[in-house]
Amino acid sequence: MEQKIFYIKTFGCQMNERDSEIMAQTLSGHGYIESMNYQEADLVILNTCSIRAKAEQKVLSLLGYLRKAKKNRPSMKICVAGCVAQQEGSRLIERMPHVDLVIGTQQIYHLEKHLQRVALEGSLVVTDLRDDYEIPQFLPEINQLGRAFETHLPCPSPRPWRKFVTIMQGCNNYCTYCVVPYTRGREISRIVNDIIEEVKAFVKEGVQEITLLGQNVNSYGKTNAVAETGASYTFTDLLKEVSQVEGVARLRFTTSNPKDLTDELMRSFRDVKNLCPQFHLPVQSGSDRILKRMNRKYTTSEYLEKIEKLHDYCPELALTTDIIVGFPGEEDRDFEETMNLLEKVRFHGSFSFKYSDRSGTVASTFAEKVDEEVKVARLSRFQSRQDEISLERNREYIGTVKEVMIEERGLDGLRGRTDTNHIVHLNNCTAGHAAGTIIAVKIIHAGQHSLQGEVYNLH
Repeated sequence: MEQKIFYIKTFGCQMNERDSEIMAQTLSGHGYIESMNYQEADLVILNTCSIRAKAEQKVLSLLGYLRKAKKNRPSMKICVAGCVAQQEGSRLIERMPHVDLVIGTQQIYHLEKHLQRVALEGSLVVTDLRDDYEIPQFLPEINQLGRAFETHLPCPSPRPWRKFVTIMQGCNNYCTYCVVPYTRGREISRIVNDIIEEVKAFVKEGVQEITLLGQNVNSYGKTNAVAETGASYTFTDLLKEVSQVEGVARLRFTTSNPKDLTDELMRSFRDVKNLCPQFHLPVQSGSDRILKRMNRKYTTSEYLEKIEKLHDYCPELALTTDIIVGFPGEEDRDFEETMNLLEKVRFHGSFSFKYSDRSGTVASTFAEKVDEEVKVARLSRFQSRQDEISLERNREYIGTVKEVMIEERGLDGLRGRTDTNHIVHLNNCTAGHAAGTIIAVKIIHAGQHSLQGEVYNLH
């Protein structure tokens, strides 16, 4: 039987990265081999993101380019998965008739079955979103992880020591700018035993760092029973249970909505020893008026109170956030309040973007659009000040000794990451430390986006 080759291009967030890994494991289990070269692939998968217009435009541009590749190799199958697929559905094939399969976010576990249908029936769109959806148990593939890795040898995982684990999917918050409830459905949590078994399987294969993923991890267990007993089970309960899996050296999670951030979860940064002192807590705006229009359901004072508590529990906590500038109706005074919030919190870093309308969202119907030139100017000002603050915060680490997990080896030395999620370059150090090793490093220099260090010897 001829072996088939697949290629996956991933756009967007960590959720999409994990979804791509699931599809890759599924295909590997059915005899496919992964390649880094789409030109030799029998199957090309674009796993897409629609959270911002730019990401969606990149997908459509690449699909246009793949039209030429398929013309040269008519047997090539092209699959579009993820949020753009879910949102556009059959419109994608109408615009791009060379696409063979459009598969929605709830269907990735059944990829091989749908590919078989394509072979028999021709082009196919599978994008139904069900409110009663349950995340399938993925244990057969996870239990065969070692064998899957063996079939995956031409394209090994670039970070075999670190893995994402999806704990829930969908969202019930309906922020007015966000497409997630429409592209990933209503909130559903995975069964806790499935999560723990997946973590154990990863650790058995040498994974040391686990990141728990969800659109709003704080809501884990709120909408469906996740324990065998049917008893209530919170995200903090899950976090503690995962932390106790032997071999988990570092534990992280993302993303959280401030409105659901409990005192119990905040205390975890003090009490759970392998929980990394790093937290991404999106605020989106420093203006209460804009937050209300965004349907975020918290105020800046409530956000700041939680930041203060977090620092009380974990003084060394490194905080990052998300910011949207130019939301419809944002005036100069609203933007100044965002700048004031930045000065008060002094985030270690932030992901900041210009607002763009997303089809189907409430905010896309709002009047009072902000001029593009104004959005560009505001974003530039915010990012410039954030860069200054990031440099100031990073300089606070100079002279300290941090545990660094080595990630890769380059021509100039090693590169690793601290528990606060800072990248550290170790120049002139190229031997003796394999990827995934955790070593003590003294920080000797700081830049805006990374640190520089040297191996620290106790003697």
